[in-house]
Parts: sequence; structure tokens; C-alpha cells
Amino acid sequence: MAVSVLRSRLCRALLVGVAACATLSATTVRAARIKDIATIEGVRENQIIGYGLVVGLNGTGDKAGTEFTNQSLRSLLSKMGIGLGDEEIRIRNVAAVMVTATLPPFARTGGRIDVLVSSLGDSSSLEGGTLLMTPLFGSDGVVYAIAQGPISVGGFSAGGGGGGSSVQKNHPTVGRLANGAIVERELKFDLAARESFQMALGSPDFTTAQRTVQVVNARFGGGVAEALDSGTLRLRIPDQFGARPVLFLAELENLEVTPDMAAKVVLNERTGTIVMGADVRIAKVAVSHGSLSVTISATNQVSQPGPFSSGETVTVQNQDIAAFEEEANLIVVEGPVTIGELVQGLNAMGVTPRDLIAILQAIKAAGALSADLEVM
Repeated sequence: MAVSVLRSRLCRALLVGVAACATLSATTVRAARIKDIATIEGVRENQIIGYGLVVGLNGTGDKAGTEFTNQSLRSLLSKMGIGLGDEEIRIRNVAAVMVTATLPPFARTGGRIDVLVSSLGDSSSLEGGTLLMTPLFGSDGVVYAIAQGPISVGGFSAGGGGGGSSVQKNHPTVGRLANGAIVERELKFDLAARESFQMALGSPDFTTAQRTVQVVNARFGGGVAEALDSGTLRLRIPDQFGARPVLFLAELENLEVTPDMAAKVVLNERTGTIVMGADVRIAKVAVSHGSLSVTISATNQVSQPGPFSSGETVTVQNQDIAAFEEEANLIVVEGPVTIGELVQGLNAMGVTPRDLIAILQAIKAAGALSADLEVM
């Protein structure tokens, strides 16, 4: 492709990018609610887990060689006064499962929560099964809920006998019990007795923490909020709320803060995905699509040929750059520009996502990309 054609396409794309960026900069950056970027320390979910048996399967349970299912079934029946030998156990309609659930904050005794049931042995499907009473333990070994009930499976597996064809949709060895567990023990967290709280930011950042402090103190008065570090704030309940922390937290979490973030570019080489922040900037750079050459404009102009190419590295003085552009087929993008403008220009040239990743990596290696580059 001729140099003039490339330059024309790139300039048109960059003009569109500059206009778009000007429009975005003219609008106010949308703020986020505090409840969307931070959490109150102690107000959190907790994971609970248990081991149980699913019965009532239509021949899709664990195979006879699954010893832990045999032992579990034998133990269960013995507690009911039924004693069986190993040769009398048939478990084709029974499957051993792990039962997991999330205990929400302020869950009260008698409340119900959803549970997830996953096959532990070699069962081919849990469809139509019923989970027997299963205690769910926390990390402290205490039972916090009891699960039992019919399983809803969002998939199926069917096939002909004798090694014929088969079909499967989704994962029939994982099921769910809606409201299938009853809360038996409450987590101790006395909200009413608290005079202060600590709040944790989802993405720790000193600027965001300071902005949050300013917004909170502007609404409730000075001294209510204090930043301990980039991710932790201490909150004191204002005197006007007295013993009403719920009202204070309800007003607090709906305050709006404009969060800040570090400039970062994330590259996924497997899918060709490029994700970048709005604050990413690059210095003046020249890009040649054919040989993937990248030039950073400082005192000298340096052209590095692409890997496995037959080219050579060339250093050109500023006064010779115009002639060098014509000889090396380079397109100069006047910096500083945003990385979004550069990507739009390169897309107009027909650069593939994989080429874009290589270009951005080269720009970062040259020190012209003012952002962290993360390759997944």
C-alpha cells in the first residue's frame, strides 16, 4: 500500500478519534455510588459446605466401585437400624455429592438460602434425584445450615445402549436447590452497638480514598471519615444519627464519588482482545504496518524491524525524518495522543488484533507508553 494512502487513512481515523475524545472530555465523568465501590467491614457473605447423598436416580448414580458412596450409604442405613453387608449394597440409584452455599450477611435462623449440588463420584446424571438431609459447615467447623430437597438440573444426558450415540446438554452432574437450605445458626455481628465502622474500597487507590473522605465529610461534617490507607476508611457515626447506624449507612452508601484508576492496558493474545483505560497516553510514535516498525520521536528517530524480518535497525536525525518516512513507509502520529486514537488509526490501516498487541508491546518496551501493560 502506498505511503500517501496509508497516511490519508490514518489521518482521517485520528481526526475521528480526536473528535470523539473531545466530546468525551467535554462531558462529566459519571460518578459511582459508594455502595458500588466499597463494602463495610464485617458485612459480608460466608461460604459453607457439606457432604451428602442424592437418592432416587434412575440408574445414573455412582458405580459399584465408588467406595466412599458405599460407606456413606451403609453408615446412613445403620443409623436407622438397618445393617447390610458389602455384597448387599447397590448404589446405582445413589450418588455422593458436595453441597455448597453462600450464607448472606444478617441471615437469621429459619431463613432459607439456595444451595449448589455437585457430583463427587462417577455418577452420569443427578436428574430427578433428591438430596438427603445434609449439614453445611463453616470454616470454623460449626453447622450453619441444613440442606434437603429435590434437585433441579439444568441439563440432560441421553444415549443408546451398547456403545451407541449419545447426547448431552449442559452439565447434568451439577444441580441446584432453590431455597433448599434452612439457616440454623446466625453469624454474630451487632450493628446497633457499633459507634464506628471501617470501609474497604474494592480497588484500593489513594486518590479514590481521599475523594471518598471529602464527599462523606462534606455531607455529614468534618471528622466523620478518615482514610487509613489506600483501601481502608474509618467512619464515625455522626451525632445526629445517634443509635441509628442503619440510617447513617443507608445515606452513606448512596453518596456519589468519582473513582480514580491507574492507566493500564490488558492484552489477551489468545483472543486478540485489548482493553485499555481512558487515561492511557503514548508519546509521538511512527508505525509501519508492513514490517511492524515502531519509532519513538525524541532526539533521534529509531526504526526497529519486526522479528524474523530481513530489515536492520536505523537511527535517523530529526532533520532527516521526512526523507526517512518516504523510504521506510512510516506513518507519524503526532504525540502525545491517547492509545484509543492510535488503535483507531491502526484499525483503519487493516492491522489485525495480534499485530496491535505486538505494536503496543513494542511501544511499551521503547518507554513511550505511560501505562502498565498486562498480557493474559
